[in-house]
Amino acid sequence: MNKNHNLNQMKSLIAALVFFCILTSANAQTINLFNGENLDGWHLDVPLLDEYPDTIIPFKVENKNLISLGTPRGHLITNDVFSNYKLNIEYRFPAEPGNCGVLVHASTPRALYEMFPKSLEVQMQSGHAGDFWCIVEDITVPDMEERRGPKDEWGIVEGKKRRIINLTDNSEKPLGEWNKMTILCKNDTIKVWVNGELVNYGFDCTAQKGQIAIQAEGSVVEFRKVELTHL
Repeated sequence: MNKNHNLNQMKSLIAALVFFCILTSANAQTINLFNGENLDGWHLDVPLLDEYPDTIIPFKVENKNLISLGTPRGHLITNDVFSNYKLNIEYRFPAEPGNCGVLVHASTPRALYEMFPKSLEVQMQSGHAGDFWCIVEDITVPDMEERRGPKDEWGIVEGKKRRIINLTDNSEKPLGEWNKMTILCKNDTIKVWVNGELVNYGFDCTAQKGQIAIQAEGSVVEFRKVELTHL
């Protein structure tokens, strides 16, 4: 009887584990935010277009890559809002070192300098990939004063110390090669990897959901993957 009881317990445990695996797999749905063909699922916010609607659009699709031309400056923003996800991005600066970033938990447009949406930026600028920039949202990291500067100068608006330096150097590939960036947003934490190396980790983020935005910030940047997995 004990043997049968143990067998039944094992069967129940196996069934529960199978159900958990199925449930976990269903929840871990992966979607391509960039489809390789067009900008479906995204919208523009480029302030200069308000006044000069015939100005060149700073984002385009070419050879199945999403290209940020850098100017005029602005953002390409997802139509949808996301929370609890892993974002996998493959990008490169094809010609010369430059500046760009991906914004998570984006919400109110033009909240900073009449340009940047309220968000938490993960920096892609050459040599600084993985820095955090606080854009009317905030986040805490270990060794905060060492990485952000004097505490009385911290802030999330114009004129304040909004940059939080990453943890590592030399995580990026040489110019022209593709970099892989992973951003994990789980509840109020954000972790960032560049080419498999953990480059930043923050907690107590003041936002836990929002849109995702890609910058046009003065440099040509190519993206061949923008992929999101729900957690």
